[in-house]
Amino acid sequence: MSRKGKYIYGVVRDAHHAAGTKPAALNGVYTVPYKAVSAAVSDSEIIDYENLPGHIAARRLFEHQAVMERLMEEFTVIPARLGTYVYGEEEVTQVLTAGYRMFQDIFEKIEGRIELDVMASWVDLRAVVQALSEEGEVKAVRQALLDKKDGITVDDRIEAGMLVKNCLDKKKTECAGAVKKSLENLCRDIKEHGTPDDATIMNAAFFLDKERRVFFEERLEELSDSFGGEVRFKCVGPLPPYNFYVLEIKRLRYDEIQQARKKFALGDFATKKDIKAAYRKYASMHHPDKLPGPQHAQAGAEYVAIADAYSLLSTYCRYDSCSFKAEDFAKNSIVVAAKAP
Repeated sequence: MSRKGKYIYGVVRDAHHAAGTKPAALNGVYTVPYKAVSAAVSDSEIIDYENLPGHIAARRLFEHQAVMERLMEEFTVIPARLGTYVYGEEEVTQVLTAGYRMFQDIFEKIEGRIELDVMASWVDLRAVVQALSEEGEVKAVRQALLDKKDGITVDDRIEAGMLVKNCLDKKKTECAGAVKKSLENLCRDIKEHGTPDDATIMNAAFFLDKERRVFFEERLEELSDSFGGEVRFKCVGPLPPYNFYVLEIKRLRYDEIQQARKKFALGDFATKKDIKAAYRKYASMHHPDKLPGPQHAQAGAEYVAIADAYSLLSTYCRYDSCSFKAEDFAKNSIVVAAKAP
C-alpha cells in the first residue's frame, strides 16, 4: 500500500510569503514557512527513487528541475537532493527547525549567486586523433612501424594506440587547464567532474555572482573562437547550487540511538563532552592493538561498532546537550545536512 508524504524541492529565503503561497505556474507546489525560511513542497506518493526504471527516473528529474527553475525566478533556493520526502507537514517544520541556523548561513553564501554547468568537448575527435598521429613522437613511432620488415604485430598496435591515448589525454588536460584558468576569475568556486568519454575535455560546475553571468558566457564564446572551432562548449543554467550545497535529510531510528546510548552507558541526558569522553574510554578499552591473539579480531569488530555508535550519537546530539527520552527524540529525529555530491 502506497503512502502519501511531502516531497521537498528545497528551502527558500522567503520571509515575506505566507503559508500556502503558490508561486505562479507551479501547480501543486506550495511553501511551508518557519521564521525567515520556507520549504517548497508538494503532496506526493512516496517513491523509492533509487529503484526507478531509467525512463521514469529521467521524467521525474525533468519535472523536479522544471519546478526548481521556476522557484529560482522568485526565490533564492537551497536545493534538496532528488527524491527527498518526509511524512507530513509536521516533519517539514521539523526539517526547517533542525536546519534553520545552517540555512541562514548558506543563504548568506548563495544570495545573488548561481551555478552554471559547462561541458567542453572536441567537435571532431577523429580529426584530433589524426592530427596527433602526424605530430612528434607519435609520428616517429608510426613511421617506425610502417618501416618494419617483419610486419606490425598486435603488441605494436597496442603500444601505438596507448601512445596516441596518452597524447590525447595530455592535450585534454592542457585544454581543460586553459579553460579553467580563463574562467576562474569570473567565479567564486569550481567543482570538477569526471569526463564520460574521450570526446569530453572538461565537465565542471561554476559558482558565480548573477551579474557576472553575461561576462562568463561571453568568455566562453571567446574561448570557442580561440580554439578555432575545434572545441564545442555547452553551458547549462542558471541552476541552484546543486554541486556546492545540496540538502540531505535523514530520519534517525529510536532503537539505534538507544542501542548506541547503552553501548556508552549514558543516561537519559548527555552533553557532547559526555559522548566524546565515553567514546574515548570504550575505544581505548577495545583497541585491537591492546588485545593480542584470538581477541584481536573480535576487538577489531567491537572497535568499529564503537566508532559507528559515536558517529550516530554525534549526529543526533547536534547542540551542546541532548535527551534520549522517547518524547524528546521524536522532536529531534530528523537530521539535516548540506553536502556537495
